Amino acid sequence: MDIQAQIKNYISSQPEAKGVDMQALHLLIQHIMPACKLRFLDGKDAQGKIVANPNIGYGLYNINYADGTSKAFYQVGLSANTTGISVYIMGIKDKTYLAQTYGKQLGKATVTGYCIKFKALKDINAAILEAAIRYGFEQSKL
Repeated sequence: MDIQAQIKNYISSQPEAKGVDMQALHLLIQHIMPACKLRFLDGKDAQGKIVANPNIGYGLYNINYADGTSKAFYQVGLSANTTGISVYIMGIKDKTYLAQTYGKQLGKATVTGYCIKFKALKDINAAILEAAIRYGFEQSKL
């Protein structure tokens, strides 16, 4: 199954309201970065055991480890979780930046070093979320 089909199946497998919100976010992220590489991570390890929530990845970001190795990952990620939706923004050096810059303006969201988590799009300021996503794409290009 190709990545587009995996993403479509993942989004359509969500409860209706969450699926509608995830589809809207999927389209928004693709609008922000139309030529970005798409990825789908099913949340399973090499043995097929579920170790994380499945997620959709957009763009390409290299994670550099202390031992000198690196791993290709996504710049922005989108995932359903038990309480709502998570948007991951990778590549931001200052782990307090998202919370300090966007946290108070977002609405009903929890913001950590690289994750913005919320129950539904109606609970947050979508323009602020879009600004945070745009910032994440810009930072990971540096």
